[in-house]
Amino acid sequence: MAGSALSEKKEMAGVDKEKMSGMVKIVFVSLLLDLLAFTMILPLLPSLLDYYGNTDQVKSGLYTSMLSSCTAFRELLGIPDTEKYNSVLFGGIIGSLFSFLQFIICPVCGAASDYYGRRPLMIISMIGIVASYILWALSHNFTIFVLARIVGGLSKSNVSLSTTIVTDVSSTKTRGKGMALVGIAFSIGFIVGPLIGAFFASRGVGEGTAFYVKPALLALTLATADLLFIIAFMKETLPEGKRANSFSNSLTDVQDLINPISLFNFAAVKEVRRKSMLRQVGLSYFFYLFIFSGLEFTLTFLVHRRFNYTSMQQGRMFFFMGSIMAIVQGGYVRRIQPGKEKKVALMGIIVLIPAFIIIGYATTPFVCYLGLTLFSFASATVVPCLTTLVSTFGKDDQKGTVLGIFRSLGALARAFGPIIASSVYWSLGATTCYIFGGVSLLLPVVILQRAVSVKSD
Repeated sequence: MAGSALSEKKEMAGVDKEKMSGMVKIVFVSLLLDLLAFTMILPLLPSLLDYYGNTDQVKSGLYTSMLSSCTAFRELLGIPDTEKYNSVLFGGIIGSLFSFLQFIICPVCGAASDYYGRRPLMIISMIGIVASYILWALSHNFTIFVLARIVGGLSKSNVSLSTTIVTDVSSTKTRGKGMALVGIAFSIGFIVGPLIGAFFASRGVGEGTAFYVKPALLALTLATADLLFIIAFMKETLPEGKRANSFSNSLTDVQDLINPISLFNFAAVKEVRRKSMLRQVGLSYFFYLFIFSGLEFTLTFLVHRRFNYTSMQQGRMFFFMGSIMAIVQGGYVRRIQPGKEKKVALMGIIVLIPAFIIIGYATTPFVCYLGLTLFSFASATVVPCLTTLVSTFGKDDQKGTVLGIFRSLGALARAFGPIIASSVYWSLGATTCYIFGGVSLLLPVVILQRAVSVKSD
């Protein structure tokens, strides 16, 4: 009898492992399709902004208003009036808007998925993303283009939902591998997507259509394929018996899901053990990403000004960084033993401190690349490990809310980090900015160490 029970238990474990592996692969493919489409626009932003500036018929509309704000910010900080810097700043404004919209929508969709299930919310999210690419393909003026970005930002909850699905189908022992695959999808997407976007944009020149139409249509094709793929293959991972009792109970109070103070306190997450630790991890994540995203944004300024890098050279730089991230995530992060995520995340943040100092003092591209190597290691390890750590909090009917709030905090950091970092960069200089940023990373280190020591509420 004992042998039969043991055999049955092993068989069930094998079935669960197979189910987890299959669903994680589905999430990986879905995210890869999504990120390839999403990143196509990145190398095109400067040219897109120039295009709308030259073709807009109304000079007192949205484009002019945003341009005036960008110009005032540039003049306030003394940023040189060059085409390169103006494009970066203008693109930064649009990027901050996109991140801020994610900050609003991620916790709401996460809470909704705890009641309605993951699959319906994933489908709704992808429908919104498809609509955003349709608008982009039709964006003959700047207002429609911004509308496309707004729709895209409000629909971009599929990433946090994907991490929640990985959490649903994995155990504590296997969750880290699943999160690593999510990270690998990001790395591949950010390596290949921009190259595809730039290639198809160049192929569209001189054919009688706007240069962005082909990349937009290809992004639309990939997003549509992703939507159909989800409908066909993605199964529901949150059984009805494990869902929140009602959407109102899951949603609690709308304020808890959009008010920054409530989000930092994870107020919408009820009856969770070790909530103090959850708050500390969320706070550490916010400060880490606030500093990281800000200095990542100013890299474009630094290499252009110090080494006269062209857009192509910058593309190669980001390709180098993305390649290292993919190698680290595929060869190291996915093999991290359960329970070691805190240690690895701390190591990643600490490694980033000398990385920023080296970049700040670099006088040659070689030295700068040494710093970028450390930078890429941190980028590949910290967020996946912290996401795995946060996914251990809350019951099954709260996972969507927890991970939605967590990603929302990251989006808030990315919305404001580039603005603050740019201000410090142009006010105090590149070296001071990067040294200050590196030293400031001691703050999330201390907060995360404190979180590690918190045992319970």
